[in-house]
Amino acid sequence: MSLEGQFLDSLRWRYAVKKMNGNKIAADKLNAILEAIRLTPTSFGLQSFQVLVIEDEATRKALQPACWNQSQIVDSSAVLVFATWDNVTEANVDTYMAEIAAERGVTVESLEGFKGFIMGSVNGLDVAGRQDWAKRQTYIALGFALAAAAVAGVDSTPMEGFVPAQVDEILGLGAKGLRSSLILALGEREPSGDYLAGAKKVRRSKENLFEFI
Repeated sequence: MSLEGQFLDSLRWRYAVKKMNGNKIAADKLNAILEAIRLTPTSFGLQSFQVLVIEDEATRKALQPACWNQSQIVDSSAVLVFATWDNVTEANVDTYMAEIAAERGVTVESLEGFKGFIMGSVNGLDVAGRQDWAKRQTYIALGFALAAAAVAGVDSTPMEGFVPAQVDEILGLGAKGLRSSLILALGEREPSGDYLAGAKKVRRSKENLFEFI
């Protein structure tokens, strides 16, 4: 089977699992998913978010009420919380410039134009605009995580259904300059308790979804 066929078959296999069985997923599979997140393309490559990988049972139990009591929070192997930076500062951009310089063997001074372009773009937004921009980056990362999980044969449930302020408080995100954006549960499906198990995937047809110009 071609790589394309394997990838598309993996996407056809996955769905938003409604019930997980508590089994742990292999460490190498989790690490592959995390690496896919790390390699996600983001605006300017700045990666204006943090991902909390929560495997601790007590922490996941504490989070469940804030996540509309969804069982996957406690029955998963790990819960990923995508948390955006509360603000994008010049210090953040300076750190990024230093990382580029170290990786590419160039001077920080040679990156002043790029830094100025980023700061000009960021400073053109108010705080709410910066937070919204950062949140959109986490959706890109979520997409990469979902695809990587499918290829690895790991079940997943993306979640917007939670109370951000409560999740932030439980995880102490405010003190870290972060705010929760998205949650992804990773684990193994339990078909006997999942009304979607075995259900056919429903998507719009190619004719209705795509317009060729």
